[in-house]
Amino acid sequence: MKVLLLHPSPLMYSEIYLRLEPLGLELVADAVRSAGHDVRLLDLQIFHHPDYFNELDAFRPHAVGFSLNYLANVPEVIDLAIETKRRLPECFVFIGGHSASFIAREILEHAQGAIDCAVRGEGEAIAPRILETIPDGNLEALPGVVTLKGMGPSPALLLSLDKHLPARDLTRRRKKYFIGVLDPCASVEFTRGCPWDCTFCSAWTFYGRSYRKISPEVAADELARIPEPNAFIVDDVAFIHPEHGFAIGKEIEKRQIRKQYYLETRCDVLLRNQELFAYWKRLGLRYMFLGLEALDEEGLKLHRKRITPSENFKALEVARSLGIRVAINIIADPGWDEERFSMVREWAMSVPEIVHLTVSTPYPGTETWHTESRKLTTLDYRLFDVQHAVLPTKMPLKRFYEELVKSQAVLRRKHLGVAALRKASSIALRLLCRGQTNFVRSLWKFGTVYNTERQYANHLREARYAMNPPPGSKTTKPTPAELYVHAPGAAKRAMQHA
Repeated sequence: MKVLLLHPSPLMYSEIYLRLEPLGLELVADAVRSAGHDVRLLDLQIFHHPDYFNELDAFRPHAVGFSLNYLANVPEVIDLAIETKRRLPECFVFIGGHSASFIAREILEHAQGAIDCAVRGEGEAIAPRILETIPDGNLEALPGVVTLKGMGPSPALLLSLDKHLPARDLTRRRKKYFIGVLDPCASVEFTRGCPWDCTFCSAWTFYGRSYRKISPEVAADELARIPEPNAFIVDDVAFIHPEHGFAIGKEIEKRQIRKQYYLETRCDVLLRNQELFAYWKRLGLRYMFLGLEALDEEGLKLHRKRITPSENFKALEVARSLGIRVAINIIADPGWDEERFSMVREWAMSVPEIVHLTVSTPYPGTETWHTESRKLTTLDYRLFDVQHAVLPTKMPLKRFYEELVKSQAVLRRKHLGVAALRKASSIALRLLCRGQTNFVRSLWKFGTVYNTERQYANHLREARYAMNPPPGSKTTKPTPAELYVHAPGAAKRAMQHA
């Protein structure tokens, strides 16, 4: 069977800071190809809709699979699915991914038959079974599969992360993938899942609070095969178990792999495992993302980060002492006023770290989707991208965006202003000499991407597809059935077999 897998267009912040290879789709591609199918992959972060339609005409796939990790891409995927069915009525269309897992039935109803099924949970194991079952038509009997007729049993987790490796050879124009100055940059996965339960996050509800690890040998072998000089470790929380990080490092040393790395982790993990991060600094770890989320005790408790401000600030000191460049995220609440924005800007300018602001956004799959007491002001999927306010703002909405953009612009000038650019000029020149323009181009895009008028105007667009609102505010924690894609019990069984 000929199968075309598609990643949708970039989100707003992806227009500037990064463009990551579609690792999840590459893993599904490997699983489908291993089952004997002819597979192609197209990434609309790099290509465009006409390229997709040309691919449909030339390849004539029997099945098209859309990756749907972000809510903001829902309308685009539905429209593309409808057009796919119009051009190829017999083509089987399916979707999967993080966001699709939480609102599978809702998306199918919007598509009105243009999408044949949705996959909840991990896709590697179930995608080949879907293609095998198409002739029989009994798709809703498969684990994690949803059709308009019904829903199959709960999805199952992979017993081993070693089974499938990304089909990187299917990803075209790989030099377009980057994160900051790591240009070009591949993505790699060492672990999957998160055992914490932050209220704003859906990683733990997707994976059932599990945390699975790839074997050190397989991780190093995969790194050795990556041609790019840089790698982004995409784990939700890197190096929770230090022995695993050391084991991968030893395999990297054994193979004499030389790369620069970027990863995400928690401040308390960094504090507990300082020796490990110092070791990885020697291996090539250059950049680290830490989600502080809030500067005060009250904000951290609200997000259930299970850490104190003093621990967060101590972690920043540790990263500085190791010589690792840190990017920080702070969640801007729609209830902030001018004084609060000013205070955050003042603090952000006082530290050497790169500070990003995202807007507090309840997502399906998060606890706040069920418990947030403020009524959503929009049901437009496209605004659920952590760059727009979807909850009532204390200030007039346009004024909120003025303060948000002002803060982001101040923080950008701190690191990408004239003085900062002088320091980065050697990096930029080196990248240009190698034909890498992603980072340099991103330096000039800020004003057109982060723009008060643009962000405010996005609220005035007509929404052709409206989200189903949350089931009503609750003061108690939602039940596991309301939250989890992979049930915690199933996650534990998978971890025991892994």
